[in-house]
Amino acid sequence: VAYLTIFHILFVLFVWTYWKSIFTLPVQPDKKFHMSYADKERYENEERPEVQRQILAEIAKKLPVYTRTGNGGIRFCDRCQLIKPDRCHHCSVCAVCVLKMDHHCPWVNNCIGFSNYKFFLLFLAYSLLYCLYIAATVFKYFIKYWTGELTNGRSKFHVLFLLFVAVMFFVSLMFLFGYHCWLVSRNRSTLEAFSAPVFQNGPDKNGFNLGFVKNLQQVFGEEKKLWLLPVVSSQGDGHFFPMRALCEAQNPLLANEEQWEDDGIDEEPH
Repeated sequence: VAYLTIFHILFVLFVWTYWKSIFTLPVQPDKKFHMSYADKERYENEERPEVQRQILAEIAKKLPVYTRTGNGGIRFCDRCQLIKPDRCHHCSVCAVCVLKMDHHCPWVNNCIGFSNYKFFLLFLAYSLLYCLYIAATVFKYFIKYWTGELTNGRSKFHVLFLLFVAVMFFVSLMFLFGYHCWLVSRNRSTLEAFSAPVFQNGPDKNGFNLGFVKNLQQVFGEEKKLWLLPVVSSQGDGHFFPMRALCEAQNPLLANEEQWEDDGIDEEPH
């Protein structure tokens, strides 16, 4: 009875987290990040790149964006026609900009980002436990097979096949889950692990690293009782993320007066 109870609990959690990972649609940026019709017309009619850059800087000045492209430009998506919020990226498969995009996962046929990253992590964790539980419960029959106590030919095949599949998936998931645990502990996405976000002082792979506990809270929330359940508990709305080393005076990258002067804008910073 105890074995069946544990099995069904793990199975329910596995299916629940998988379902949430699949059917939780990626969150797209708010309308305030989209270009207005007038700004879009002005931007598209302008042929000079430096003037286009100034137009984007004027629009971005009103928005809470603190990161730029590698060459210092505003992070702008031509396909979605919007200023990208921090940690937002365009998914070519989903054809939309996704908040705090991590990667597009073929396992769940969905883009993993701010809205479902916690569900994806729990899906990996419960899949790992599920495979471990199956391997552990089948292992004693595997021993009987080697000692000759298991005489049924069909049973032998089922035991070998189930143990092999469970162990194979367990090893694969262990590396994948371990990698994402490392990312969470550093408060990085998969994309940021390969290409560090660019701040005012240049690229900084630890720009969003707030310390181990706060990094966990960014993904799982402050209510520890909700950490292991596939319910929404992540902090924030996906448009702004606290940063590590930049104080508030340095933080608003696009509001820095010297930076605006470099872009050819003399307005007072907000």
